[in-house]
Amino acid sequence: MIKHRIAIIDGIRTPMGKYGGILNSVSADELGAYVVQELLYKTDIPLSEVNEVIIGNVGQPPHAQNIARVIGLKAGLPKSVPAFTVHRNCASGMQSITTAMNQISLNESDVIIAGGVESMSNIPFYLSKEFQNFLTRVQSSKTLQDKMKALSGFHLKYLKPIVGLAVGLTDPVCGLNMGQTAEILAKEFVITREQQDRYACQSHNRAQKATEQGIFAEEIVPYILKGNAPLSTDEGIRFNQTTEALAKLNPYFDKLTGNVTAGNSSQITDGAAAVLLMSESKAKALGLKPLGYITHYAYAGLDGARMGLGPAYATAKILQKSRLKMKDFDLIEMNEAFAAQIIANLIAFDSQKFANEELGLSKPIGAIDTKKLNVNGGAIALGHPVGMTGTRLILTLLKELKRRKKHRGLATLCIGGGQGAAAVIQVK
Repeated sequence: MIKHRIAIIDGIRTPMGKYGGILNSVSADELGAYVVQELLYKTDIPLSEVNEVIIGNVGQPPHAQNIARVIGLKAGLPKSVPAFTVHRNCASGMQSITTAMNQISLNESDVIIAGGVESMSNIPFYLSKEFQNFLTRVQSSKTLQDKMKALSGFHLKYLKPIVGLAVGLTDPVCGLNMGQTAEILAKEFVITREQQDRYACQSHNRAQKATEQGIFAEEIVPYILKGNAPLSTDEGIRFNQTTEALAKLNPYFDKLTGNVTAGNSSQITDGAAAVLLMSESKAKALGLKPLGYITHYAYAGLDGARMGLGPAYATAKILQKSRLKMKDFDLIEMNEAFAAQIIANLIAFDSQKFANEELGLSKPIGAIDTKKLNVNGGAIALGHPVGMTGTRLILTLLKELKRRKKHRGLATLCIGGGQGAAAVIQVK
């Protein structure tokens, strides 16, 4: 039970770069350090006031273990400020914020920087276990004869790379990659290719409009690369996207009977985001005016093969905890892992059958007003750097609530492996 509100003073994010794109040469720890450093500048919080750094990250770089600590030090925080990394797959960036919420509520910390980072472009390729064993045999050979014998056992197949990103996006329990789970939902909820492409087009169109109107500029800090113009907008948005163009793409995950394509799926991207949290009383003591507050959160588990329904499971749980109803939310940010996943949730939220059979509830969760959902587009257009997204959803939601002079919002997302996450955000 949270006894006092946890304030989010402000937050920023980098633009999101396409896989192998402009941010390809920037490591995750560099991205994270940059955004934390810029947040410190923006909020002008004395470094001595920061008690802890918590960062969500999925593909933790081998050279930056406990990446939160590396980020904190590279950002210029004192060595006395501890840091730790959290990992809940797609919700890692939200986990950092809810963990910070707990730390502050328990009086373990007063001021925390929380966030998320992912450089999907730099998730390594690996060599096979056979090649590792081959090298071990060669290196452990004591005589020239033994070494030559070991070398003679080499096979070219040993050099076939293992794509770390592909492995990471596959559920080791159900054996499906994330796109295959979207295909399951498309079939279960009878979602057509046309519906998915229409939703994907809307995401790009809304993101384009938000970019042109300078809406995202309020949360983005441009990233400066040597020898290049600063990257100040999200790289993946396809301007003037049409359903006709999307319809030309072939199914990617089930090439024979599927209808989930690269165009109606979230983009693989790089990016970082960070927010500054403290208790409401601490904010008053420091004379800081919060951007908003996080009041409740919930995580839920479900079948990994249907992981895309995580928002329904987590939202049902958070509504029970907070005693709120869907009509109480002025805006909703639901991560667009796939268009099929979003549409499946729209159906599930308003389904009596789903409520009875899946959630054990007597009434549906509540219909989602699509005019309140992802009003500036989502991950299909912007991208889904898996460790960052949870933070980005909360930041984007807070900024839009403030912009529209609204009160309360819901941030929710599905999580690879069969989980869901949800958080209640308010600005007053």
